[in-house]
Amino acid sequence: MGFGDLKSPAGLQVLNDYLADKRYIEGYVPSQADVAVFEAVSGPPPADLCHALRWYNHIKSYEKEKASLPGVKKALGKYGPANVEDTTGSGAPESKDDDDDIDLFGSDDEEESEEAKRLREERLAQYESKKAKKPALVAKSSILLDVKPWDDETDMAKLEECVRSIQADGLVWGSSKLVPVGYGIKKLQIQCVVEDDKVGTDMLEEQITAFEDYVQSMDVAAFNKI
Repeated sequence: MGFGDLKSPAGLQVLNDYLADKRYIEGYVPSQADVAVFEAVSGPPPADLCHALRWYNHIKSYEKEKASLPGVKKALGKYGPANVEDTTGSGAPESKDDDDDIDLFGSDDEEESEEAKRLREERLAQYESKKAKKPALVAKSSILLDVKPWDDETDMAKLEECVRSIQADGLVWGSSKLVPVGYGIKKLQIQCVVEDDKVGTDMLEEQITAFEDYVQSMDVAAFNKI
């Protein structure tokens, strides 16, 4: 298990593939697992690794809060796909003296299991509480976005892939098309439906323009309440 060397292109590619269908390293909220992996990455992944870059920018926004994120930080080799060899040595079992064979206080794994159980129970309680308070009618909006590239040489397929890699609770991407704007340049026009209390245009603009190798700017072309 592991990502390999996260300071190498190969390690970042493994991370990008791992996050293609995930928002976080573990679970559905930022945790110490994300902190452990984030600290192993030397800087923002390149723009063509859009899933890894989206995750990096998101976790970076928790910089001042990372110590308070839930979970127990484990060795880097404890995270990632099971079919990748851990090259960091952090996931290797430690050698034990004969005196260590008798564990009088319980293992770290047992402590982590108890912590994981407690966190799961807390999240279930929070979910049930939110579910009970959730109003019957959820306010939604349909938004049409214009995403402009830098020039006519920008890979528009990759630009759209980066935009669609942005995932959030209350955000659903819809249809898209390329619209000529002049001089051989085309902009991406893409539809999305958002829950108003969860996703705003400011958040969308911040995350879309973070793909700065492809995106020059983003504008709201149409905004309609549903």
